[in-house]
Amino acid sequence: MLKILLVDDHPAVTEGTKFILEQDPEYKVTVQNQVSGLLELIQNEHFDIMLFDLFMPSVNGIDLAAEVLNIQPNACILIYTGFDIGPHLNKLIEMGLAGFVPKTATRDQLINSIRCALRQEVVLPLDVFRTLRKNKMDALPALSAVFKPALRERDVEILQQIAQGKGNRQIAEQMCMSQRSLEYQLTHLFQKLGVKSRIEAVTKAKDAGILENVWV
Repeated sequence: MLKILLVDDHPAVTEGTKFILEQDPEYKVTVQNQVSGLLELIQNEHFDIMLFDLFMPSVNGIDLAAEVLNIQPNACILIYTGFDIGPHLNKLIEMGLAGFVPKTATRDQLINSIRCALRQEVVLPLDVFRTLRKNKMDALPALSAVFKPALRERDVEILQQIAQGKGNRQIAEQMCMSQRSLEYQLTHLFQKLGVKSRIEAVTKAKDAGILENVWV
């Protein structure tokens, strides 16, 4: 049996959704119409997936999900909302949520979204996906303009070596410099890119078009 926790302050929504899902004996839905006591419930009872309303009187569903993930990092959580998710999409992704389901979804769409989330797959409406893609593409020229002129050929060579998975010692030997000199250059390179780690540096350089055909 699949155990589902539904948190929404509208009883009509929770009871209607519970009725729809429990038509299939595979699903067991627990309803919470208020946030009070929720964290204790989650600590004491296992749920395969949780659906949180986006806007509740005392808390935002995404912030609530973040609290739950602090307790159970592997929790599978979907935002269940009747509002436009667009303004909150980046935060939803950053929090590590499984995605969202509109309250206008049909029974089949709701069940499909739950099953996809449990398989660690994310289903997004096409218009949301297109917005994500457009925002990413629009950002690339700006990234390129900021970072390309600031990097020297030697900086790019270091980034290429990092992208190949080489450690500082290997890179220093390859580039005929001491490890201390390399670490000094890495510090300045990270400052130029506005990053704090090797992975972030390569990712940002790749997005800016500085490194071609590099997967990180």
